[in-house]
Amino acid sequence: MTAFHTLRWTANTLELLDQRWLPDRCEYLRCDSARAVAQAIRDLVVRGAPAIGCAAAYGVALEALQLSSASKQQFTAGMDNAFSVLALSRPTAVNLAWALQRMRASVAQSAGMDGRQRAATLLALAKQIADEDLEINRRLGAFGAALLPQAACVMTHCNAGALATAGHGTALGVIRSAIETDKVVEVIANETRPFLQGARLTAWELQQDGIPVTLIADSAAGYLMGRRRIDAVIVGADRVAANGDVANKIGTYMMAVLARRHNIPFYVACPLSTLDIAVDSGTDIPIEERDTAEVAGYRDMRWAPAGIRIANPVFDITPAELVSALITEKGVVHTPGRAALETLLAG
Repeated sequence: MTAFHTLRWTANTLELLDQRWLPDRCEYLRCDSARAVAQAIRDLVVRGAPAIGCAAAYGVALEALQLSSASKQQFTAGMDNAFSVLALSRPTAVNLAWALQRMRASVAQSAGMDGRQRAATLLALAKQIADEDLEINRRLGAFGAALLPQAACVMTHCNAGALATAGHGTALGVIRSAIETDKVVEVIANETRPFLQGARLTAWELQQDGIPVTLIADSAAGYLMGRRRIDAVIVGADRVAANGDVANKIGTYMMAVLARRHNIPFYVACPLSTLDIAVDSGTDIPIEERDTAEVAGYRDMRWAPAGIRIANPVFDITPAELVSALITEKGVVHTPGRAALETLLAG
């Protein structure tokens, strides 16, 4: 188990490990409403597709608790507003919509209950979603661990670990699971510009668990692939289209191209909730653009000249043909495409 909690439920509030301050300090932000959770998601207090889904589910439960004494009409109106606010918090990660859909179905099914019963039912479902995520990550991790040699050097991009999930992680979950089977794994973590999720989060998380990690600049990835043994690149995903195209943190596509050039397997570790069969290909996935200030500097430091034009796409699309395999909780898909993914979801 990791030595920290990304999300925790305490005294009818959701506490989120505030990832904006890592690695400088470890503190939790308390949320007591759907609006507060949505703001935390937008501000990157919590990030990573599975963790966003879990947080959104708890956001719905928080709102239900606040409305537990309201009339049925007020409860319905308040919950509709909560779903709308949460749905708009981040556009790319599909786990958000997946979790909200499950919570909305529970709201409909509990229509005959009183407000307190409905709130308790929704809270139980939110906890179940978080528990399921942890179990899914462990199953996924076991499948991925089998792909790695006994002694492995793995490169990863962004943060797809316990900080991005309810625990264990997807890409880093594979690494943790491999170590649990007595494999020797060292990690090369890309810094992941511009928000530095690799430098601030992945490096910190692996260090907390005593897993050997070397931090590099994103631009050093190709050099290291060519000059030292890299056994695999493993990343997470925010959405996978029906044809196997993968949306993940900006720079992932570049890593996939470099991995193909150097004959290194490129694995994507993702729960089934990240698959979006309704989206035909990566060109149909909305790509979030964030504040240009994230590129111009960091916190109180600015390095870009004032007035310079800046683009800040947060995700990119890796074509399915560059993905060696998708690692899921139901197994490994070596040729991701619509037929394989639909079979996986149906199984």
